[in-house]
Amino acid sequence: MYKIDNYILKQIIKYFSLIFFIFLSISWLLQLTRLFTISNFIQIDILSILVLSIYLIPNILTIILPLILIFGVLLCFLKLYKDKELISIFSLGLDLKPIRNSLTIFTIIILFIYGSLSFFISPKIYEIYKYKEFELRNTIDFDSMLFSNFININENTILDFNKKNNIYEDILISFDDTKENIIYAKRGVIKNKNNNYVFQLSDGFKISIEENNHLEKLEFENYVFNVDNNNDVNLKIDDQNTLTIFDNFFLKDYKSVCFKLIDTIILLLIIYFFYVNNVKSVNFYASNNIYFTVNCLFFIISNQILKNSEIYLYQYVFIIIFILATLLVIFVLKKRHGQN
Repeated sequence: MYKIDNYILKQIIKYFSLIFFIFLSISWLLQLTRLFTISNFIQIDILSILVLSIYLIPNILTIILPLILIFGVLLCFLKLYKDKELISIFSLGLDLKPIRNSLTIFTIIILFIYGSLSFFISPKIYEIYKYKEFELRNTIDFDSMLFSNFININENTILDFNKKNNIYEDILISFDDTKENIIYAKRGVIKNKNNNYVFQLSDGFKISIEENNHLEKLEFENYVFNVDNNNDVNLKIDDQNTLTIFDNFFLKDYKSVCFKLIDTIILLLIIYFFYVNNVKSVNFYASNNIYFTVNCLFFIISNQILKNSEIYLYQYVFIIIFILATLLVIFVLKKRHGQN
């Protein structure tokens, strides 16, 4: 029986891996396309974009792994059912025990991998990604840019300009020091010297807004403006995706802890529901497979919508329990209807 358990487990891993690489490739390519859009705007080299995109993989996996699990186990058992291998197992008098053992081992492996990704690995690597993305975005080569769209040079300065034949025109700079300031110039030259952007501007004006809303306007023929290129931003504080489960506990962010735990429990529920709905009843007809897939997708999508909404912890838990209870009632009624 050990050989049968081992065989079924290998088949599950085989088809799970197949769906895994298909889904991951598609998701990674979509993210890579988005990053290439950035590179086209500010002329980042392709190799840097490719390396940057690799840091997104753990975060992508935490999102798509439930989908991979649904289609992976479904494809595996459809193949076993089509090849009469399930019938052969039952004919040997082994019943569901080898399948149950294989699914149990596979579930433990998946929960360990997903827990490691979601709780620790993904936040740490995503934090590295955010820093590297920030560095790329703020290593600005104005001479290589095709156009600008209100670039944040640092936390206090925003730049916009038109560029025609390598000539900067209609330069607009908004910055805050002790007051709000706006600089406009018809033409200019932008240089990067010693971690400073130097703007040599011609034919324009500068407007400063005082605290009492009094406007101070200065017109100029030539004006030099310097901007510090050092911009330190604590991305770890600003982005919840960079926090491990220990960070969430330390910050008493119990809602994020609950999100991570529910995401992990969803994987367990998918496998359990598949076992009860499809495997235990040996029902792999199209209608039953669609029923399994639709219910799982509905729960996963609902969970993602709730996580991305401004919702309180108790509201989230209540709605998740309500959805689970509703799906359970529908499942029981479906089984009773099938028996009648």
